[in-house]
Amino acid sequence: MKPLAVTGVGTLAPFALDYGSFKQALAEPEKAKTIAFSGPSIALKDDKNPHREEASTWLPLARTAECRAFDANALLGEKGHRNLDRLTKYLVVAAKRALEDAEIKRDGAFIGPLGPDDLGLCSATAYGSLDAITELNLVAELEDPRYINPARFPNTVINASAGYVSIWEDLRAPNTTIVNGNTGSIDAVLVAETHLAHRRAKAFLVGGGEVISEPLYTAFRKLGAIAEGEAPWEPGSDCSTGLHLGEGAAYLVVERKEDAKRRNARIRALIAGYGTAFEPPTHEALLLNPTPLAVARAIRAALDDAGFAPDAVSLVVSSVSGLPRYDAAELRAIEQVFGEDVAVVAPKSLFGESFAAASALSMAAAVAWLEGLRPAPLLLGKLPEALSVVLIISMGYYGSASALVMKRAS
Repeated sequence: MKPLAVTGVGTLAPFALDYGSFKQALAEPEKAKTIAFSGPSIALKDDKNPHREEASTWLPLARTAECRAFDANALLGEKGHRNLDRLTKYLVVAAKRALEDAEIKRDGAFIGPLGPDDLGLCSATAYGSLDAITELNLVAELEDPRYINPARFPNTVINASAGYVSIWEDLRAPNTTIVNGNTGSIDAVLVAETHLAHRRAKAFLVGGGEVISEPLYTAFRKLGAIAEGEAPWEPGSDCSTGLHLGEGAAYLVVERKEDAKRRNARIRALIAGYGTAFEPPTHEALLLNPTPLAVARAIRAALDDAGFAPDAVSLVVSSVSGLPRYDAAELRAIEQVFGEDVAVVAPKSLFGESFAAASALSMAAAVAWLEGLRPAPLLLGKLPEALSVVLIISMGYYGSASALVMKRAS
């Protein structure tokens, strides 16, 4: 991979609604965690739905990292988003902020050499339209299909949110949605690089988003994966308390390095390498497959793509989330490649397991750390005085893993 320049970042996280606040929160991880996991759930509120199983007993136990302070009217204005679902609103805000940070747009208007035909979108989500599907299904089931709002029906399509982002921000180059579970936002980088290499656009918004919904929470609860009623696990513990679900969105503006220099853009970081791998389960009856083999292969592929040896990596941004078997497999792979001394952080302890959004938020955090912010929360190893190369891991549930190498802008 020829290094790609990151020229803008836009985030919306449970503890911060913009990238400036996001960086401040990263510097105070305990405060960020308190904000993220405090207060009642807005996505799982008990509305006395008679079809909700044990609503009065299990909903109060939910500890989720939600964007409780999000106000679409304040961030997007009072018009034009009535029929957009929460994921679309999150993505629109992240995209708007990223384009402004890259000095491509200001107050909704293009201000530099890049125009609508120069900008595309490579977006990822794992379960993004699930809440919209559930909403319309409940209307049909509990009321009557005639009462379904046709203006909200497009929200049930998995790539509708990215489509609305392109309409809202007037992005006319290729628009791709990657639905690949937890690894989607990292895999979106490969899609963007392919488009950029073929000159299909001059810049891409790369990232993704996720929202918490009742059916998503219920599914993971029935799988026994949810840590209900407990404080989020602490890095350095045995990481065995289970998942705390989260939500959010993040986009990076990614350009060819020479194009970014040509327009005198501020290069915040460089993406230097990408790797992905899949290891099938050992038995056909198995579906879930936490394998260190895939993680190690993805890491080595990303390092080879970037042209770095393992000892060049200053920090590993893990996808450790609280699931014991998966966390153990990932940490074993990290040790196999890097040894025991490499610094490893666990950002999901701050914003929860947010699937495709998690790796996007991790990429945004990596930019801040490469620019000088002290990484936290530390899970293993010792932090160097300064970071030069960061490796980001995303581990899927079915035997897949992806990794991305980012380095300090030079």
